[in-house]
Amino acid sequence: MTRPTRDTMTAPSVFISYSHDSPEHDARVLELSNRLRAEGIDATIDQYESSPAEGWPKWMDRRIEKSDFVLVVCTETYHRRVMGEEEKGRGLGAKWESTLTYQHIYDNDSLNMRFIPVLFADSKTEHIPTPLKGATYYHLPDQYEKLYRRLTNQPETIKPELGKLKSLPPRERKPDYLGAKVSLAKLPSTSPDLFGRKKELKALDDAWDNPNINVVSLVAWGGVGKTALVNKWLAGLGEEYCGAERVFGWSFYSQGAAEGRQVSADQLIAAALTWFGDPNPAAGSPWDKGERLAELIKQQRTLLIFDGLEPLQNPPPVETGKIKDPGLTSLLRELARQNPGLVVISTRLSVDDLKDCRGSTVLEIDLENLSPEAGAAYLEHLGVDGTEQERQDAARDFGGHALALTLMGGYLKVVHGGDIRKRREIPHLTDDQKQGAHARRVLGSYEGWLAGKPELDILRLMGLFDRPAEKGALDALRKEPAIAGLTDALQKLKDADWQFAVANLRDLRLLAAPEAEDPETLDCHPLLREHFGEKLKTENEKAWREGNNRLYEYYKTTAKPYPDTLQEMAPLFAAVLHGCQARRHQEAYDEVYRKRIRRGEEEFAFRKLGAIGSELAIISAFFDPPWLKVVGGLREQSKAYLLTSAGFDLRALGRLTEAAQAIQAGQENNIVRKDWMNAAIQASNLSELYLSIGDATRALAYAEQSVELADRSDDAFWRMCSHITLADALHQAGQLVEAEAAFREAEEMQKKNQPELPLLYSVQGFRYCDLLLSQGKAQEVARHSEKMFEWRQSGDSLLAIALDNLSLGRALSQTSEVLETSEVSQAITYLNRAVDGLRQAGQQTELPRGLLARAEYYRVTGALEKCQRDLDEAFGVASRGGMGLYLADCHLGFARLKVSKLASLKVEGANLQTLQPANLQTEIREHVRIAKKMIDEMGYHRRDGEVEELEEQLK
Repeated sequence: MTRPTRDTMTAPSVFISYSHDSPEHDARVLELSNRLRAEGIDATIDQYESSPAEGWPKWMDRRIEKSDFVLVVCTETYHRRVMGEEEKGRGLGAKWESTLTYQHIYDNDSLNMRFIPVLFADSKTEHIPTPLKGATYYHLPDQYEKLYRRLTNQPETIKPELGKLKSLPPRERKPDYLGAKVSLAKLPSTSPDLFGRKKELKALDDAWDNPNINVVSLVAWGGVGKTALVNKWLAGLGEEYCGAERVFGWSFYSQGAAEGRQVSADQLIAAALTWFGDPNPAAGSPWDKGERLAELIKQQRTLLIFDGLEPLQNPPPVETGKIKDPGLTSLLRELARQNPGLVVISTRLSVDDLKDCRGSTVLEIDLENLSPEAGAAYLEHLGVDGTEQERQDAARDFGGHALALTLMGGYLKVVHGGDIRKRREIPHLTDDQKQGAHARRVLGSYEGWLAGKPELDILRLMGLFDRPAEKGALDALRKEPAIAGLTDALQKLKDADWQFAVANLRDLRLLAAPEAEDPETLDCHPLLREHFGEKLKTENEKAWREGNNRLYEYYKTTAKPYPDTLQEMAPLFAAVLHGCQARRHQEAYDEVYRKRIRRGEEEFAFRKLGAIGSELAIISAFFDPPWLKVVGGLREQSKAYLLTSAGFDLRALGRLTEAAQAIQAGQENNIVRKDWMNAAIQASNLSELYLSIGDATRALAYAEQSVELADRSDDAFWRMCSHITLADALHQAGQLVEAEAAFREAEEMQKKNQPELPLLYSVQGFRYCDLLLSQGKAQEVARHSEKMFEWRQSGDSLLAIALDNLSLGRALSQTSEVLETSEVSQAITYLNRAVDGLRQAGQQTELPRGLLARAEYYRVTGALEKCQRDLDEAFGVASRGGMGLYLADCHLGFARLKVSKLASLKVEGANLQTLQPANLQTEIREHVRIAKKMIDEMGYHRRDGEVEELEEQLK
């Protein structure tokens, strides 16, 4: 293939379709069109015309018809007008152009080669109209070059000429060949029978062979056959798994999960890090662990299977499908971006975190129910007699739902000799809209048929579990005395009769086939567990509570007294869950959660195992609903502790809005109890939290409340800390005079409380130094920081040490001689220590501070690539954590970086026409515009001067 040259290239014509959202939006569309024209592309927009002779409708039609490409600028307003949700008479141009777009794609047999979605920085992919969602889109200004290459047919990668096939000798199999490294024990067993899924099996084969597809997501309601499809596909890959070097599978239902319950990916991440060879699986924040695991996975071509992801996703209606665990989010987003292998996910909900990659590196397959023809063939395979039409009618009657057909086929064969006509005796439910309703219909019939038999009692026992039921747990339920209405018949059942009943349930496909490694463990489809669990709880609550009580005792006593690993800790997590369901909340809190999981102030699970998500999952058992109200039956002090712990865990996981809910509920509890000190601490925490989110106004209000509550407490230390919180909130709001006064008042309190340590230190000292640096008092900060190093003690926290390094590094960076003295190397030494320390401390809410400070140092000293790297990382951390202030700082940092790049081009005397400094000017303006908008909306007026300085440079 010959690359086009300037002489052979022809100027493509482009029409830009957009909505008139605002004068600022019109201006940036005009700027885009002008830039395209300046760079040889014949771009047209309506702003070049005053009143076309043929009238606007014909003019638009002709432009769309004749142009080589149509750029569709997707915004919320454009999408609203396209979808017909705009009020009558407004946005007629956008409505007309979108109608023409739809018609052109329709006339071209639904193929789209011309219409290209583009998004400015404040637009979202959800604003792309439906017919264009499958097309490649471009974020501007960052992906302008990629768009330009598309329009001018200048691909980044040129396909080489096709060579000749070469002949290869047969590969010799070594005697000690072991094949791929495989771990699939955590995946549930399913029947090898599969009908009507040839298209989906081929799609999986094609995805494995396609290097551009990194993730496949199978989406369907429970019972449609997602897991069976994946297992059938895995079996068809053969012993060598079609070239996969490693195969790893995990079912979130195998670790203990139920939809709607708080669940963590900690066990998965810990097990996978260990299996893939990480030397310290407990190290780092959840984000670090996910990214580290992704890097390990990418070292070889790996097939990764995640079964039943939905317990870790947000249910409707808020942020539906968004993954709640940051480690898993980091892992999947990184593998979606780059992955030599393939990730296959099965879930009931579309994965919201991967939506930006759908249509490119992520393939989402909506798994439909079986067709009548496939359903009929499956029923015939199950031994159901009748005509083809009757079997098809039966498949339709049960919605083609795979699990329902499986259950119905087994029921008809055993109970009615396979007579298809007897399906009409299976009653309809009052709520057929409930998920798995068709399967529940058959289960209702099974309950009637199995009434009085041990098989039904076994199924009810399965409703007590959220994971496979091990033999010891089942024995605990069957022991004397009997649980009335649940284990009466099972109590007297001989072992041979138990095995017969279990085998019967497996033949009916109500229980899963036994695992070779552990044949006495019982498992079934999650929908069956949910069904029988709900029935037991509503119809025999006393038995439900006693069953959970026995499981609480079983898991509590069989676990190690003080487990050392996350895997060893799992039985204690299960004990808390069952203890709460048995209404033994206080005992589960005292004896298991505080004593053995958290281990008092040691906070073992959180700090030593890094199991933040797992701890949050068990804490949720004490809430109804999370995170607003703790259940009754607990001491008020225990409730306050749980609310505080939930807020702390949620904050550490980056779920800041939920964290604010929990902390606020805890604060209200403390105010009611007149615990002024803890109420003041939580008001302070809320102030810091709202600063992270980007609500300086609310942060200031909580800071003022913290001072008021601390004054009531008469606790000298927290009175000082609350003044620091207030001072920092004032600083971020741009009230520098008031902030300095509050800091000085706090330091006077410090001198009085600890005369031997007369300066603010630790986090409090850093906040003060941050203000002093913004005032240009670098020398004062340097002296303060050096004193902190003199006072250093062995028990000081990693965070305090990192922040002291950060203050000193920033101070040295700001000295006027920084480019001429040895302080250059000293500054970067302290900044590196700060960033490393913040990583080790696992403080995601503080890490961007270090990255932004080091990025600014790199910019000033001319290391622009390193500056870009740190800004990109800070932006990623802030984005996934919803940290508004840092996001605004990142946009200011990007703008300053591009100003420096522009200046370096001029200094070096480069060919400015080739490098197109106007592009940088455009990008600088966009970053400044976004930053200014965010700063105004958040009340982050500390940065007003920096915005004005950048705006002045752009004039």
